[in-house]
Amino acid sequence: MRILVLGGTVFLGHAVAVEALRRGHDVVCAARGTSGGIPDGAKLVAVDRDQGLAPLAGERFDAVVDVARNYRWVRDALDVLGATAGHWTFVSTINVYADNETPGLSTDADLLEPITDSDDVSTSESYGAIKVACENAVRAAVGDRAFVLRPGLITGPNDTSDRFGYWPARMARGGRVLVPDADHPTQHADVRDLAAWIVDAGEKGLTGTFDGTSPTTPLNELLAQIAELVAPPGTELVAIAPEDLTEAGVQPWAGPKSLPFWLPESHQGIVARNARPSLDAGLRIRPLAETVSAALETERALGLDRERRAGLTTEEEAELLATLPHRPR
Repeated sequence: MRILVLGGTVFLGHAVAVEALRRGHDVVCAARGTSGGIPDGAKLVAVDRDQGLAPLAGERFDAVVDVARNYRWVRDALDVLGATAGHWTFVSTINVYADNETPGLSTDADLLEPITDSDDVSTSESYGAIKVACENAVRAAVGDRAFVLRPGLITGPNDTSDRFGYWPARMARGGRVLVPDADHPTQHADVRDLAAWIVDAGEKGLTGTFDGTSPTTPLNELLAQIAELVAPPGTELVAIAPEDLTEAGVQPWAGPKSLPFWLPESHQGIVARNARPSLDAGLRIRPLAETVSAALETERALGLDRERRAGLTTEEEAELLATLPHRPR
């Protein structure tokens, strides 16, 4: 197959290109080439999507993969390539849903109102609304050739979000590890598993809309499993109640002074989606140990002592452990 990856230089797009090349496909990556390199064996077509896709005009691909979060970019790609592409994957997001609280929902749940006149993705709501508009454009242009994938949190190698990776990195240091005293569901998917499924979809002609995520695992169990995999002997998980964390200014999910994967009740539905339709359609989730190992390798390559985008600093964690009520887990 001849596969076009619109991007292909970082994270999921790069992983898709790697997987397609591994299977022997002819892979073209269309990107500026400034965010990272394309995999060896792929062809780079230099494009700036703000300027359009003129260098690809007249080309035909058996499968196209687009991860864009800009409505105009998505429309332009469909105008240039949609009529002739054999299969079209659009990578959307779990943030398209209007209800973030209710667990067990699937792809037929209500969506946010689409936004077509902005490219501001600074909040999860604006990001999700723009992706809704992009999904609508994809379906209108390519119809039953569209595979729309809505990932939740993507994990594994080369993840620079600092969210999932915080936990393997912290557990590997050992000692007294502050964890939220929470057993709400959580989900994620290794970038390599999503990439494999995207290539599968192109090969098999799989279409439709799916949430790209794993079955649920209680947060306390997930953190205990990560500790079991990478923590040195003598590591102690110390649980602090969510209300005490909030009172102390600890943020859920991401950002400075945060505990990744921990969420308030108002947002626990985004990590409790119904994964069964995706699993039945071929999404395969690898063992947690493989994802943790790859995430820890990335963390070490980035630098364990770097300033993080998510998580607690050593000083913040020590102060919280010294001042807040807690219990061993």
